[in-house]
Amino acid sequence: MSLEWATHIRNHNIWLIWFLPVGGLLIGLLYHYYGKDVVKGNNLLLEEYENPQKTIPLKMAPFVLLGTIITHLFGGSAGREGTAVQMGGAIADQFSRIFKLDATDRKTLLILGISSGFAAVFGTPLAGAIFALEVVYFCKISLKSCILSFIVAYFAHYTVGLWPVHHTHYSIPLIPELNLENLLWVIPVSALFGLAAMLFSRSTHFWGRLFSKTISYPPLRPYTGGIIFAVVVYYFGATKFIGLGVHSIVEAFSIPSNNYDFLLKILFTGFTLGAGFKGGEVTPLFFVGATLGSALSGYVPLPIALLAGMGFVAVFSGATHTPIACTIMGIELFGIESAVFIALACFIAYISSGSVGIYHSQTVGGVKHQLYEKFKRNKLDDF
Repeated sequence: MSLEWATHIRNHNIWLIWFLPVGGLLIGLLYHYYGKDVVKGNNLLLEEYENPQKTIPLKMAPFVLLGTIITHLFGGSAGREGTAVQMGGAIADQFSRIFKLDATDRKTLLILGISSGFAAVFGTPLAGAIFALEVVYFCKISLKSCILSFIVAYFAHYTVGLWPVHHTHYSIPLIPELNLENLLWVIPVSALFGLAAMLFSRSTHFWGRLFSKTISYPPLRPYTGGIIFAVVVYYFGATKFIGLGVHSIVEAFSIPSNNYDFLLKILFTGFTLGAGFKGGEVTPLFFVGATLGSALSGYVPLPIALLAGMGFVAVFSGATHTPIACTIMGIELFGIESAVFIALACFIAYISSGSVGIYHSQTVGGVKHQLYEKFKRNKLDDF
């Protein structure tokens, strides 16, 4: 609700983007002086799951919420999933301290926090439950964690339904015949989705490293980034690429997107998050995938809505290394009729996206790890 308010205010007062540097400075000061121990965001949740040390500070929740509202109010290009997941994880982890739970039960709580946050913000409880399990690597999950993840995800989903909050609806009205020709077209298209996911991840990491190397005082990073971002958006009239970009995502399912839209969203989002603004990566990934798929409709003989839907979840799959959750999400959003195309797109994008991902601290495992074993790395933070 708070992000809807911020987006509504910004859309009707586009001049607010000139306050993005001030908002960035406020975020930078807040985290530098009071939130150094939570600045890692989602990566902190993954690190604590992998190697439990101490309870996630509760302040992570209000800090990331405030930072995300400021980012969206003044026109930064970011998402909302990271905010929901961090809030869910931070709140859930407090129970491990209150009830003095052991490391195993604490890991379960972190999974529940992630699944509830994801399910609530996207309205996809089944995908949310699986995402929380898959993002921390399935092979290490207990049966208890699996069962509780599903229960909590659905509970969070229905709880959100009690509030005047509406999720965006997408549809794929035409599903082509499942023949060899159509399925063969899915392969190169999905490989492009995987490459887009890789480019998105590397862009975010690149801008983060660049700001860290060139500006030693952390609060000045989002301040400087905000100045550059506001000038570029104003000069080029690039308001299409600020905020969540939900309107552009919906439009991509029926109207072919420009060939460069997905690239510009990658650039703007990578710059925003790399500079130190707050928000998630997932909705921008949806934007990238949907607009890329939509643009490809001019070259590939598949329905535009199907291509946009495939890209919507496939780029997300490649960037987070969660093909199962993304396949389920596609089915929840678009219907079971598209399942084969969605599943192929997600798994091919997952394989073709390389070993780089949006989460530094995510552990790579299974087939993906074996395929890229030549890189001799187990963590994604080497990129």
